[in-house]
Parts: sequence; C-alpha cells; structure tokens
Amino acid sequence: MTRLLFVIALVLTGSQATAQQGHDACARDVSRFCRAHIQDGDAVVLACLKQNRDRLSKACQKVLADNGQ
Repeated sequence: MTRLLFVIALVLTGSQATAQQGHDACARDVSRFCRAHIQDGDAVVLACLKQNRDRLSKACQKVLADNGQ
C-alpha cells in the first residue's frame, strides 16, 4: 500500500519531495475510504479519493485541488 500511495502522490505532485507530502496527507484517507481499491491501480484509487472528496481530510483535499484533481 505504501508504494501505491507514493506513486499516486508522485503522479499528483510531479516531484519526490512533494510526493511524500501528498502521501502523508492522503494515506489515512486511502486506508479509510479506498482500501478495497488499492490492488486496482493508481487511477482507480485516485478516482475513489475524488468520489469521496467531501469525506477526505482537509490536507488530502488540498493535495488533490493543488494538483488539478
């Protein structure tokens, strides 16, 4: 799961330094709302996060918004 979250964060942010921040911001949300989709790939998990946007932490919402998601 950690690798998947890192890849999602890296795709969102475009750099490793900010990818770690994205991972930190969204890890709990992925675990809470998108656990069933972790094995389905990054795009599916990202779609799940977007579908649950209203329930996400403010930090994860900000990561998504800051990266055009």
